[in-house]
Amino acid sequence: MNTDPDGGWSLVVPLKPLALAKSRLAAVSGERLRPRLALAFAQDTVAAALTCPRVRDVVLVTDDPVASVALAALGARIVPDFPGAGLNAALAHGAREVRRGRPGARVATLNADLPALRPAELDRVLAAAEQFPRAFLADAADIGTTFLSADSGFELRPAFGGASRRRHLSSGAVEIRLAGVDSVRRDVDTGEDLAAALALGVGPRTAARWAPTNG
Repeated sequence: MNTDPDGGWSLVVPLKPLALAKSRLAAVSGERLRPRLALAFAQDTVAAALTCPRVRDVVLVTDDPVASVALAALGARIVPDFPGAGLNAALAHGAREVRRGRPGARVATLNADLPALRPAELDRVLAAAEQFPRAFLADAADIGTTFLSADSGFELRPAFGGASRRRHLSSGAVEIRLAGVDSVRRDVDTGEDLAAALALGVGPRTAARWAPTNG
């Protein structure tokens, strides 16, 4: 983590209420495990992000009380989803909250479902993002987006959901093209995604949740 009060990135991580999160995983996890996996994904994502050298802090935007307690315990700052108007509104709200206290902050969004996230890979992505006013990283399918950044003085302008890679390109954000950052691109929505994340090597909380069902 970057402890320089004037430096480092603030990451905004959005999280749905756990009862609604990761609905497409139910086919492989079952309904009881699904929200617990969603929380484990977020915990592993935030824990890894907080050990990244370029990350100053992590802001979690959520209204879920269980997730709020669990992620705050890891060191995330919790911001209620006050707009309640969907993912992009939540991300814009989180960015505003960061800059309310630190107007010149570099801000980036990061998906909450990156259970294989490697701090060193995230650090490389952030280093690349520092070269541009706005930048993004596509997901493993090259359709969506897992990371979007805005340098000091620039608005985030998130356009997540579905084919967001194309929308972020159209908005003028520069696509980050790096090899060897698979863990930052591997979000998990389906059973196939989870298998790919497990092959990369997931964090301890996801591993602990998933192992009992596959022992």
